[in-house]
Amino acid sequence: MSASDPAAGSRDIPAAAAPAGPQAAPAQPVRLANFGLEVPSPESRKLADWIVDSANNGNLPFMIIDKVQARVFMFDAQGQLRGADAALLGLAIGDHSVPGIGERKLSSILPAERTTPAGRFVASLDRDIHGHEVLWVDYDTALSLHRVVKGQPKERRAERLASSSPLDNRISFGCINVPVKFYETVVSPSFTGTNGIVYILPETRSAREVFGSYDVQDASRNQASAGVAPVAGSSVR
Repeated sequence: MSASDPAAGSRDIPAAAAPAGPQAAPAQPVRLANFGLEVPSPESRKLADWIVDSANNGNLPFMIIDKVQARVFMFDAQGQLRGADAALLGLAIGDHSVPGIGERKLSSILPAERTTPAGRFVASLDRDIHGHEVLWVDYDTALSLHRVVKGQPKERRAERLASSSPLDNRISFGCINVPVKFYETVVSPSFTGTNGIVYILPETRSAREVFGSYDVQDASRNQASAGVAPVAGSSVR
């Protein structure tokens, strides 16, 4: 075949590719909390995932208190679990504190007023009136997390903490009691030299109502099914 043969040149010059249509950017992976070997309730897992995905903790260590399960989860700022244990909580079911309760004597607080309120709190270590270190969750309402106290013998606080059931863990005036070892090896080191965020899950309302949270996995699936890649500032990152 001669060099002037049109067919010769056609083999050397590739055909122009058809213009590509709009291509969605590859979806970015969601960021999830790491519970390790712990098996949390669905509510605790969803809240932890939202905290990590949205960076709601502001790059601070954070704690989740699951009142229904009477369980405390301590995470570092990146959402890696540092430890988990049982907790004693307020005697009464409820997600609000009675106004002015932080200024009242314990003896004046009625059983129905002994709630552990739900919400997001900026917490820090400090001393109580007896000079003991505690994690102050909300100073105005005198809400703290501390080592389990003996209380009255009939309260059997240590036995309640050791029980495998969360049903007998409602006994305090509202404060969160945790095992001594957990406080000293997990809580105190996590908050030493820094503030942190404490999230107390509600028991009479939804987490969405209290925190404005979303289900990270659902948001990711919805965006994937719609063929929409997350953009900067979106809920799935």
